[in-house]
Amino acid sequence: MHPHAQLIQDFYTRFQRRDAAGMVACYHPEVVFFDPVFMRLEGARAGAMWQMLCGRAKDLEISVTNVRADDETGAAHWEAIYTFSKTGRQVHNRIEATFEFKDSQIIRHTDVFDLSKWAAMALGPTGFSEARGRPAADCPGSCSPRNVRLGRFSGLGGDVRAVKVCFTPLRV
Repeated sequence: MHPHAQLIQDFYTRFQRRDAAGMVACYHPEVVFFDPVFMRLEGARAGAMWQMLCGRAKDLEISVTNVRADDETGAAHWEAIYTFSKTGRQVHNRIEATFEFKDSQIIRHTDVFDLSKWAAMALGPTGFSEARGRPAADCPGSCSPRNVRLGRFSGLGGDVRAVKVCFTPLRV
């Protein structure tokens, strides 16, 4: 197994154990993390997100498959099953992760998943609007231009498509 593939495997093994400090140790100090919910987090803010998620997790189940990496990049498929603490709703999120490496650590981590599916599971049938995300074309004038993002979201058929979304990111 390539050392970077082992690093990815170690990252998710630590996540399974809710070991946020161990997960953060896999990250380069200048890491950039991106996903559709938290948007872009850099450095210590990325670590703070994992600490928050691990700290709140009561029934978290993590599985990881298809881990692969070379000297520069890596990828994995992972799934998380948990109860969303703010609503008590069950979530089964399927995520495609990509990685870039620097100095034998993760410097860039991007998670791609279907935001509307996640919001429906976590927040209920009106989850997408409750998460304050909607197609940019439907965005009222009150949406700040800095909150309109071009995101990559996995569609129902597994395809990845670009979508403009008006979104206020969750704060960590």
